[in-house]
Amino acid sequence: MANDSAAAAQARFDRALSFLRGGDAQTTVDLCRSRLDEQPDDGKMRVLLGTALVRQRHFDAAECELRRVINRWPDIPKAHRELGLALFGQGRLEEGVACYRRVVELTPKRSAAHFDLSVALAKLGREDEARDALEESFRLDPRRKDMLDAFQSQQAGSFEEAQGLYQKVLRREPNNVHATRLLGAVEIALGRYRKAERRLRAAVAMDPDYFAAWTDLARALIEQERFEEAGDALRRAIDLEPESAYPRALLGNMLSRAGNYEHAISEYRTALAKQPTHGGSLAGLGHALKTVGRQDEAVDTYRKCIREYPAFGEAYWSLANLKTFRFTDDEVATMEQHVDSDKLLEETRVNLNYALGKAYEDRGDFDDAFFRYSKGASLRRVNESYDPVETETIHDRIIASLTAEFLEAHAGEGDPDPAPIFIVGLPRSGSTLLEQILASHSQVDGTHELPDLVRIIRSINRNRRRDGAYPEALLGYSADGFVALGREYLDSTQRHRGGALYFTDKMPNNFACIGLIHLILPNAKIINARRHPLDSCVGSFKQLFYKGQAFTYDLVELGEYYLQYQRLMDHWHTVLPGKVLDVQYEDMVRHQERETRRLLAHCGLPWEDHCLEFYKTDRAVNTASSEQVRQPIYAGSINAWRRFEAHLGPLIEVLEPLLVRLPAESQPDCLRDDSS
Repeated sequence: MANDSAAAAQARFDRALSFLRGGDAQTTVDLCRSRLDEQPDDGKMRVLLGTALVRQRHFDAAECELRRVINRWPDIPKAHRELGLALFGQGRLEEGVACYRRVVELTPKRSAAHFDLSVALAKLGREDEARDALEESFRLDPRRKDMLDAFQSQQAGSFEEAQGLYQKVLRREPNNVHATRLLGAVEIALGRYRKAERRLRAAVAMDPDYFAAWTDLARALIEQERFEEAGDALRRAIDLEPESAYPRALLGNMLSRAGNYEHAISEYRTALAKQPTHGGSLAGLGHALKTVGRQDEAVDTYRKCIREYPAFGEAYWSLANLKTFRFTDDEVATMEQHVDSDKLLEETRVNLNYALGKAYEDRGDFDDAFFRYSKGASLRRVNESYDPVETETIHDRIIASLTAEFLEAHAGEGDPDPAPIFIVGLPRSGSTLLEQILASHSQVDGTHELPDLVRIIRSINRNRRRDGAYPEALLGYSADGFVALGREYLDSTQRHRGGALYFTDKMPNNFACIGLIHLILPNAKIINARRHPLDSCVGSFKQLFYKGQAFTYDLVELGEYYLQYQRLMDHWHTVLPGKVLDVQYEDMVRHQERETRRLLAHCGLPWEDHCLEFYKTDRAVNTASSEQVRQPIYAGSINAWRRFEAHLGPLIEVLEPLLVRLPAESQPDCLRDDSS
């Protein structure tokens, strides 16, 4: 009889479990309760009841059932694991992590236990502990050796190597959902967002409750600016983990990318209400507050992040990147303590190096400052993909394709809308100042650095014609084709505009696209922001960019890129005379009204006095110069390169053909000595 009873109990358990595996949690709950009414001491069935209640998101009821089990049988790992999920669902994250630690104590040799602990720690923002737990998970399962190697490569920033290892795992185990998701994360790091999206959609198809896959999918969609779809993915993640700050922080990031900063601030605050010390939410909130001009609040937020995470490099660099901020001695000492620690992620050390460079420069310690800028740049350069030969080659092709004859033959054929005003140049050359002046005009909407021209070029490449890829493909376009490309640009940028007649596009790298602009938007205005070559290059070298501008992390490559920029601008001035207005930063600083009148006249705008008080304009500014353009023009940045002249030999050597054309007082001492 006893055996028959045990067999019957197992059959009832198996039947209840089959409904749960089939997605019918309610039937599982009903069957479990029916059994427990007859046999309250059936611990196995009560754990299953708690598990089903967790799946239904009835976290309070699940906790009650699971604690009954643990109070009587404290060594059942499954009960602790499901209790951890129930506690996470209620926002009691620390208690949840304690449950996962208990599972590890009970099953220290079980790979999955360490994996679950890793996921739980990551949700708390404890990235180092999460990484250690994940590595232990992979170590315990020899079949996961490739996963461990791939994950370690991924953490070290060796993304191509990690990609190959994850692909190796998937060839052996095509349905390995974790390898699929982590490969998607690697593709994001490599900037291959469409590939990442495909991997991550596969992961959520395999496991619809995979929280990390949904958040990574949202990241891939945000990078493609497919905000509606990203919002859907984030809502799914929030449904899965309603008390987690991370998906709401990502929602804040998405809203910031879309220019909806006030809504983003609200989402960051919601995230922090759930996890008051969540580093990503604190950093994101600081960025959004800075962008809308609430600098004091931004500083307070970044400093709170630092108090919680003394080695949080991004928060230090964010403070330094305000440009007008000054670190305290204690903050400098903390950075000095951590900056060279091998225990920190490389990107954290990059941030700390750049922040320390700014702190030393503000103190007048220019040698130490340059050392830190250089150290940060060398660390970042290793993980950047930039080929100067490729840059020169594409510029060769642009010059060969977009000749004066071709441009003249197709003049006026694009969309005639005069609304766009393009501000091009190199980073740190005064483009934000010019945009702020124009955005102070009643007829101009200031947007930001729009990626839409790059998308137009990608669209051309996807629809290759017999003439090949861009720029040669343009040779096969008709007038209708140019109109269609112009309309595509105008439609895609509409979301950034208000109700003004004109709008700015301040993507500096669009200097290479001036011929394309002329063909598809013949009535658009183009401004070229210029600055002393050494000030422009040194300003870029000191700047840690969020992404892109890969040429700025090596002095020789930076100088060579500047020469390529000058070469291409010389071409445009030759084949499109009068199309582009050069505005010299130094002239704007010294002769503000005269240069502002030139600027407005070129854009066909009537004079408005407001443009002289651009610093009073209330708008979001999402660049490194955001705080500088909220104050009147000042001359302190002119010839700032001289602070570091002793360290600029490689850059000066590359730029010598341009520097020798400048007035003697604007040349480096070494060149003036040679000429005397």
